[in-house]
Amino acid sequence: MQSKRLIYGSNRVFDFLVLWVLPIGLLLLLSSLFFVTNRNVLHKFYYGLFSAPTLLLLCLRPREIKELLREPLAIAFLVFSAWALASLFWSPEHHPDTDLFKRPLHTFMLFGGCGLLLHYRNELFKPIFFSAAVIALVACLFDLVAFAKGFEPGMENRMIGGRGALDNPLLSSHIFGFFCVYWLYVCMTTHRLQVLWFSIPALAIMTAAVLATGSRTPLVALTLAILWMSFVSRNRRSALLIAGMVVGAAGLVLFYPELLTNRGSSFRFELWGMSLQRIAEHPWIGHSYDSELYLTLADGYQLREPHSFALGVLYYVGIIGFIPWIFMLGWGLYKSLKERAQPLFILASSLLAYGIGAGLTEGGGILSRPKEHWFLLWIPLAIIAGLSIAQRRRSVLRMPVQTLKTEAFDQLCSNAQVIEADGLGPKVLRLEDGRFLKVFRARRWYTSGSFNPYSERFASNAERLRTLGIPTPEILALYRLRDASSAVTYSPLPGLTLRQALQSLDSSLRESLIERFGQFMAQLHQRGVYFRSLHLGNVLLMEDGEFGLIDIADLRIFPSPLRNALRQRNLRHMQRYPQDRNWLFETHFEHLAKGYASVASQAATAKIREQVLTLARPAA
Repeated sequence: MQSKRLIYGSNRVFDFLVLWVLPIGLLLLLSSLFFVTNRNVLHKFYYGLFSAPTLLLLCLRPREIKELLREPLAIAFLVFSAWALASLFWSPEHHPDTDLFKRPLHTFMLFGGCGLLLHYRNELFKPIFFSAAVIALVACLFDLVAFAKGFEPGMENRMIGGRGALDNPLLSSHIFGFFCVYWLYVCMTTHRLQVLWFSIPALAIMTAAVLATGSRTPLVALTLAILWMSFVSRNRRSALLIAGMVVGAAGLVLFYPELLTNRGSSFRFELWGMSLQRIAEHPWIGHSYDSELYLTLADGYQLREPHSFALGVLYYVGIIGFIPWIFMLGWGLYKSLKERAQPLFILASSLLAYGIGAGLTEGGGILSRPKEHWFLLWIPLAIIAGLSIAQRRRSVLRMPVQTLKTEAFDQLCSNAQVIEADGLGPKVLRLEDGRFLKVFRARRWYTSGSFNPYSERFASNAERLRTLGIPTPEILALYRLRDASSAVTYSPLPGLTLRQALQSLDSSLRESLIERFGQFMAQLHQRGVYFRSLHLGNVLLMEDGEFGLIDIADLRIFPSPLRNALRQRNLRHMQRYPQDRNWLFETHFEHLAKGYASVASQAATAKIREQVLTLARPAA
């Protein structure tokens, strides 16, 4: 009994951390630099709400570590970190800073946390990113207004970011450019006019913020991101994007050439030359992870980084450490190109392309605490790794969404039999070839259905249920319609609804079937399946005698067996249907409870009994 209570408590802790704490931690990691007072607050947010919870989650369920270690990016990062830590053996410092051992762990937890979040709560990922982008947009808008008021012609004017922990125009430009790429991605991929009309001004504001910093590094990075996004998207908007980039570059050269030429090369060539000389001293093994790098310019000004991520890696960990590092970049782009049917891979790889472009002339530290440089490499790489893990576990779709024109949709539906309809038209149709077509009407642009269309939820739920051994319709294709609605075609499951089957049986056979249904319902709950629309019309009794589920768009799969409150809520929904209530909870409830108890725990069954009997008392 004590062991079962510990397992139940462990499951509740796991669910709370992965479903609620990690999303908050990711949101604060992406946005808090715009409103916290200093970077130490960001560190505390990340350590307390993302890194430490991820470590605890991996300890609670070691099998999650196995899934993480199947990801090539995670393995490459471990190899890179192991070599960096090994380099401390030839460190010039006699007593290495213990913080150096924590940094790889915290960075690795970013990979692990993204993998867990995108597997168990992937529907929140787009809203989290959107919320962080809106916070950045509002902060930059206020900063631009303040910058414009204080602008003095003829003076060197560079916007830093007047709020939050941003205190350097170049470092601020990294984050501004990061969210500039996000709004660019939304403009390139959205199919809803309301979202497009909101995203275009947002993109203009973030671009203005980048230009106001006076930094040229993000301009190079944005160029690379635009070229990559156009290459992987390959649609009409790609041509417009390239044309816009050319026009924008020409405008800068014609009207603001000083932005590109005023500061010359900013000593980049001198810094790179001196860095290469230092690298040549220990080309293979590097100078060690905690080695100090001092580069003194001709005027005596001293800098501590080579202003190039690649040169920094070569300096600290040599060619041996450079190999896993460059592999991560290459694999991230390759994987994203291969999986470009999933829009989130386009976003993540475009952010990585931006980071690679920025890293050509900026940075140098290889493993740092959370700060602006994380937005250039570690965050994009962790997102790609998380998407890859989630896709391997069937929680992110690999199936492309096809755009279906009105004429093609009408042709598809010609001579179809309408199975279900509402005031707006048909919802479920049986096509001539036997396939089923289910249409999901467009929701308001700011609802969850805009971020995660119900057709994609339907398809994703079907994939995940099949991995759990629960029969569901086979998804054939996903469609996007011109009116912003979506649709899915699928092969129907053979059989009768459980409601139809019970109507045709006598009392003794009905009792046996209801007992088996109680077992099936308990199996769903034990596997973490919370089917909001669970009723006898959405459960099929198939030809082989097994149960299957249909109409599964509003289904959620939790990381652990359902807590007792969710089990009770699931039954309350079923009790709203008079015929279901009569069969399941009045006439044959003992058989339902007997079947449920054969799979679920005694405590869970007792809660189910309590809920049913409580609702039955007023009627009595």
